[in-house]
Amino acid sequence: MRQAKGILLAAAGLALFFLIGTFAGKLAEKETVKNHTSVTSEEADHKKPLQTTDELNLYAQSAVLMDASSNRILYGKNEELVRPMASTTKIMTCIIALENGNLSDPVTASQNAANQPKVHLGVYKGETICLKDLLYSLMLESHNDAAMMIAEHIGGSREGFAKLMNQKAKELGCSNTYFITPNGLDAKEEKDGEIKEHATTAADLARIMNYCIGESPKSRQFLEITGTQNYSFTDVNGKRSFSCTNHNALLNSLGGAFSGKTGFTGGAGYSYVGAVKSDGRIFTIALLGCGWPPHKTWKWSDARKLFQYGMDRFHYRDVYEEVKLPKVLINEGIPLTGGLDRPVLIACAMADDREKSIKLLLADDEKVTVKTSVPDKLEAPVKKGQAVGAVTYWLNGKAVKEFPVYLTEGTKRLTVYWCFKNIITRYLSMPGFTEILASS
Repeated sequence: MRQAKGILLAAAGLALFFLIGTFAGKLAEKETVKNHTSVTSEEADHKKPLQTTDELNLYAQSAVLMDASSNRILYGKNEELVRPMASTTKIMTCIIALENGNLSDPVTASQNAANQPKVHLGVYKGETICLKDLLYSLMLESHNDAAMMIAEHIGGSREGFAKLMNQKAKELGCSNTYFITPNGLDAKEEKDGEIKEHATTAADLARIMNYCIGESPKSRQFLEITGTQNYSFTDVNGKRSFSCTNHNALLNSLGGAFSGKTGFTGGAGYSYVGAVKSDGRIFTIALLGCGWPPHKTWKWSDARKLFQYGMDRFHYRDVYEEVKLPKVLINEGIPLTGGLDRPVLIACAMADDREKSIKLLLADDEKVTVKTSVPDKLEAPVKKGQAVGAVTYWLNGKAVKEFPVYLTEGTKRLTVYWCFKNIITRYLSMPGFTEILASS
């Protein structure tokens, strides 16, 4: 019996030596983590922009058609070219005032405000008008003195208000936009050693419009003002009466048009920014440098072309797909089954509560690609729920939606102590092993 016990212990020792040697080799082995990439649907190519030439033959020097829900450019002509913006500036003036002021505030005109050039309301120095009424004057008739009264009331000065405007532009990602005046009059100033011009791009202007009509906490008030056809008011003392008519001609002539702002200066030419709703879709456009006198109607022609292009070509499509995710090999991880004879493979998954509907505004010939990026291997230790990759939806070379990918299990790093403990535990649990030790 003692001989059997000795043989058994010797075998255990040899097995322990062998397994520790194997583990030592495993520890010495260094694997490079490689990225595993699989593509479903279509190969994830980086397509050229959908439109590269001005197929609509627009009058505007710069123009853009945008999906208001995503800020995606659907059609562009020199949309990133920096140009003066004229009174389309006032959409930013209006939303800043709505977000920072009180509509019932009385606003008193300074001499500076009273001196603003036409188009103007014609206020006198010291005349007081309610902020709400000034906003209708600003957006329906484009009054320059109303803009300056609002700016000085909200920002303390023109300069202070311009700072608020530029801060908001930065927050919205409009890096090619710079505001100097609240009314859009052509202006330049020196800042940080360079000459800055009151200007924007068609793309930035449309993004600002998207914020005003949707994302802003004051979008409802903005839409109420810009969608009004006629408005009348008096100064706070009731001494003078004023009437305003909306100059956005599309409100009555184009189905679905619900907001917009015109503009003109000698430097900017005619400009326009506006929005149309159709079958659950919202399109915004921006036009800069759209002719000079006597071509006042060119902007309406361009606007109709752009809106019609969007309504005819782009429709919502659900592009969500179920994706099969690979398992990840965990180098030097403790096996989940406790055995060293099999590789440690851990499954991946996306969040159970993820959105399972992705509706995108697409043209019929546009295709979305789905790319799964998960590493082939990871080094232990890893944790359950650890983010290891992503499933990304691509459209025309840009990521439009991404779902993180997580590990469904975790494991610690393999150690000599774990191997020794595992071997001892296994031998102690062998049938008859306890009896052999007891009988000795």
